[in-house]
Amino acid sequence: MRLQSKDYLLVGLQILLFFLYFLDFRILELFIPEFVKNIGLMLTIIGGLILLLALIQLNKNLSPFPTPKSGSRLIKNGLYKFVRHPIYSGILLGFGGFAVYSSSGYRIMVCLLLYVLFSVKTRYEEKLLLKKYKGYSAYMDKTGKFFPKLSKN
Repeated sequence: MRLQSKDYLLVGLQILLFFLYFLDFRILELFIPEFVKNIGLMLTIIGGLILLLALIQLNKNLSPFPTPKSGSRLIKNGLYKFVRHPIYSGILLGFGGFAVYSSSGYRIMVCLLLYVLFSVKTRYEEKLLLKKYKGYSAYMDKTGKFFPKLSKN
């Protein structure tokens, strides 16, 4: 499939939010108890591991753009058996955890903006995936978007 201007816009916004996240403005510093910071650190590590594993499992199908690559196949095993977008899950857990660990209200806000962006990006991506893969609708019913489904509706 050909990339559209929306692909470039969404990836550009994602890069901008990543850049803003890593700038250390030291604004909106929060008081966070040490044990909560430790939970944030654990979430950072878990998020990083999820991200790494999802990247490996996606392999040649990996692209920063929402439009699926030509010749790609639908991955439904590994982490993708439980979650449709585990790369975003790993980023959100890792960034959110580190925001808590670093007591940064600013980073928490950027993380929330990333969540909104990923929601918009996946909505667009999933419209394209529904067109490309016959079984994608059934896959959507079985799996959560960013986190595993708790109920089997």
